[in-house]
Amino acid sequence: QVQLVESGGGLVQAGGSLRLSCAASGRISGIGNMGWYRQAPGKPRELVASITSGSSTNYADSVKGRFTISRDNAKNTVSLQMNSLKPEDTAVYYCNGHVAGSTGWGIYWGQGTQVTVSS
Repeated sequence: QVQLVESGGGLVQAGGSLRLSCAASGRISGIGNMGWYRQAPGKPRELVASITSGSSTNYADSVKGRFTISRDNAKNTVSLQMNSLKPEDTAVYYCNGHVAGSTGWGIYWGQGTQVTVSS
């Protein structure tokens, strides 16, 4: 039973930083491409950053140069370092990824963690 659990969200002033972590648990045999999404109320969920199994990364233009996605395969985690935060970054952030558990490969979502940036 694979689970993705996010942590690290909270309240921060504009210009500050937060680091989000996503931990995969269960009987995991492999982790493929992973990504961070965010969703504000009434808005579509959007892809913020992604990282492949080979650690190639891509970023939305709105966060490029400010956010960094990384992974630690030994710990089954993926992180999102967020610097120079802006009020428009306020959203629920979700971890998503392709993970192999005891039943094979599947797509999984975390429960989300709230990030609020005050001006």
